[in-house]
Amino acid sequence: MPLLSDHTKIRVFFRCGGCGKKQEFINSYRFRVNANGKSVDVWLIYRCKKCKHSKNLTIYERTRPGKIPEELFESFMNNDMETAMKYGSDIDFLKRNNAELK
Repeated sequence: MPLLSDHTKIRVFFRCGGCGKKQEFINSYRFRVNANGKSVDVWLIYRCKKCKHSKNLTIYERTRPGKIPEELFESFMNNDMETAMKYGSDIDFLKRNNAELK
């Protein structure tokens, strides 16, 4: 997973549902975890820099809970900033979520 160095800031853009046009989105350093019976979804939440509209970037989708390492799952549940920073600097993760990067 290609990561950016600490001194490099990546700018992430999506079409904003609130503003109605392409805007820069900022990592909120918060996760959304949704358990639905036998599966779990995990997202990293980004927010529009202008209007604060949220965009969930998929980390895990319809995954059996046992497939996610316990320590990583706890990081998601506790909104671990280091974990959020790791995902937020992972170029492959951002591209999988259709982010435009600058």
